[in-house]
Amino acid sequence: MRIHFIAIGGSAMHNLAIALKLKGYDITGSDDLINDPSKSRLNNYGLLPENEGWFSEKITDDIDAIVLGMHAKDDNPELLKSRKIGLQIYSYPEFIFNQSKDKIRIVIGGSHGKTSITSLILHVLKSQNIETDYMVGAQLDGFEVMVQLSESSRFIILEGDEYLSSALDPRPKFHLYKPHIALLSGISWDHINVFKTFEDYIKQFKIFIDSILDQGKLVYNNEDKELNTLVESNKNSIECIPYSTPSHKIIDGVSFIDFNNSLYKLKIFGKHNLQNIAGARHICNLIGVKNEDFYNSLTSFNGASNRLELIYKTSNSVIYKDFAHSPSKVKATTNAVKEQFQSKRLIACFELHTYSSLNPKFLKKYRNTLEDADECVICYSEKNMRIKRLKPIDAKFISEAFGHKNLIVVDDHKKFEDKVLSYDLSNTVLLMMSSGKFGGFDMEKLKNL
Repeated sequence: MRIHFIAIGGSAMHNLAIALKLKGYDITGSDDLINDPSKSRLNNYGLLPENEGWFSEKITDDIDAIVLGMHAKDDNPELLKSRKIGLQIYSYPEFIFNQSKDKIRIVIGGSHGKTSITSLILHVLKSQNIETDYMVGAQLDGFEVMVQLSESSRFIILEGDEYLSSALDPRPKFHLYKPHIALLSGISWDHINVFKTFEDYIKQFKIFIDSILDQGKLVYNNEDKELNTLVESNKNSIECIPYSTPSHKIIDGVSFIDFNNSLYKLKIFGKHNLQNIAGARHICNLIGVKNEDFYNSLTSFNGASNRLELIYKTSNSVIYKDFAHSPSKVKATTNAVKEQFQSKRLIACFELHTYSSLNPKFLKKYRNTLEDADECVICYSEKNMRIKRLKPIDAKFISEAFGHKNLIVVDDHKKFEDKVLSYDLSNTVLLMMSSGKFGGFDMEKLKNL
């Protein structure tokens, strides 16, 4: 079977392309910009396009299916050619669903934590030798590819993103999976460029709950107010299973789960991570993993890539990076780090990178999200704003939006790098938060501070 990927360089798209090649499919693809790690991984599997860009001549009638990534616009020349000659076009989630029709689909959703929870589940299942198919949006230690589609697995674990499916399909991705088992970690307004009101955003989660198959199960965080309201109003014939922050201790800067009079040492920390663990445990229980086996497997979990990932640590200095970008994620991550390292100074660096975070209306949602930090640096790129065709934002407006007394704003990645590298990190935790890459900032340089 021959499949062509339009926008093959995406984090999920390139993993699906690799998974299908390993399954024996003939795979080709295009993209106008491919960055690492996608670029290196596609190259390793012989799937890296020879040239970046869109080429209508690549679209021929011997292609069995097109997989269309969200990055591709509706006027994409390859998409236009595909439609003209009548090829079968799938969005990413449509294709995944078609590949998993005969499996028990377990979908992990929520405004935050879905990658971490999915990664937790996969780590535990692997350590317990339980075979499963999966799709997750971040690289996980011990896994070669982050999409697996086999003929033998009974289950498939899917990270359920609420963002749109493709240029041709404006439905949120997680509406297409029709889960037998679902998890929701919480609801906090995100993707303001698509969901213009909070009410519209919440509606997408109601539709997702309604998409759970009859007699299915919903595991949900009952500490989340909005989610509780949705679950309480649900009239569907599904079983709702609540979870909350588990009993735990912090001893000498290390977190432990306290379960049945036993302490299980963790390599991760923070309230959100503890809630993620609780949710993951319920999913693993439903698959057949006992609690003691779950917690024993958990002790070797290092965390998902870019999710409170430890970059460097000495007795004096600690450096973390995190994918946090929405207000709730920024606040939760900053709070978690401060709670874990109360005796150290906390410098929080945050890049305004998404369409939402660069929207003046939405910026006000970040007020007090960095209040647990001692010093803050906000970074954005005027150049990138011009590329995204966004109106300029005044640095003073950004500073006032966050409302932190010790905060500076820089409008250029080079200025940001110079500022960060000027810090003395003695008795300090440096926290780097962004859904981007700070303009390609080499974090290895931080180890020399």
